[in-house]
Amino acid sequence: MDLLLHLRYFRTVAEEQHFGRAAERLRMAQPSLSQRIQRLERELGVRLLDRSSRGTTLTPAGRLVLAEAEHLLAAADRLSATVARVHSGRAGTLRAAVPPRLGGAAVGALLIAFRERSPGGDLDLRELSTAEQTAELAAGTLDAGIVRHPCPAPGLAFGPVLHQPLGVLLAATDPLAALPEVPTAALTGRDLVLFPRTEAPALHDETLTACARHGCTPGTVHEATGPDFTRGLVLSGGAIALEPHAPSEPGTVWRPLRGTPVTWRTSAAWPSGRDGPAVRLFAETAHETLRDHAGMLTAPSARIVHPRPASEFPL
Repeated sequence: MDLLLHLRYFRTVAEEQHFGRAAERLRMAQPSLSQRIQRLERELGVRLLDRSSRGTTLTPAGRLVLAEAEHLLAAADRLSATVARVHSGRAGTLRAAVPPRLGGAAVGALLIAFRERSPGGDLDLRELSTAEQTAELAAGTLDAGIVRHPCPAPGLAFGPVLHQPLGVLLAATDPLAALPEVPTAALTGRDLVLFPRTEAPALHDETLTACARHGCTPGTVHEATGPDFTRGLVLSGGAIALEPHAPSEPGTVWRPLRGTPVTWRTSAAWPSGRDGPAVRLFAETAHETLRDHAGMLTAPSARIVHPRPASEFPL
């Protein structure tokens, strides 16, 4: 017997104090309703209603059962509402990550947008490298992330890829700082500051390959994990850094590379087959946030190379 359903029938009869009116309200036949109430009484072992030609009244036991039924049915309604929010991706905790150097504005916008779209949900967001994210996605300790491509990790699905053009961070006194755009070949022989290769080995190699393809062979490649050390190396006058566009700070300037020869490809990622509503909501929010707040672009399809077959959905 479906106890909750039968309690709802009982509550309706108690409210109407009449089987006919209750049956009409429930859109069912009166004999069927009477049989269901009788079954509930047999199940509970008490008489709930006194029936007469004038109507129906609660027995003392019926009044006690009705009071408890109200609490039980209210709790069931709350549970159903919670489950509905979970199924829609608007409740529960989503464990997600973003890569370093995504930019404070983009991270802040992502948190705000997800909170607005999922008012009952919680986003547990961390900063992890692409290598760290792929390991945690595979281990199940991360539900979704934003990764840099190439991302040669089996078992992952990806959202639409966006391109983030790189420019060069220079000391303000550098002669190249006077140019509105810097030719890539003009950086040949200069010491180059780049993120550690362990963070995203494939992307690290791809970035250097793209530089070489456009005429730039750096002198020495320095690895820097944070913006302060990067800026310190650049301020020393002995190095330049390849980075996405960022506000200039005293002593340094950022200039785009002529022709946009080097870009970082970025997308949402999640374990294949585990793209539930909350994951899809995060992926959609991430795509829009990166496009609108991180200066990322949808490149021509010929330039987009997926590392593995991607599971894309309309945004």
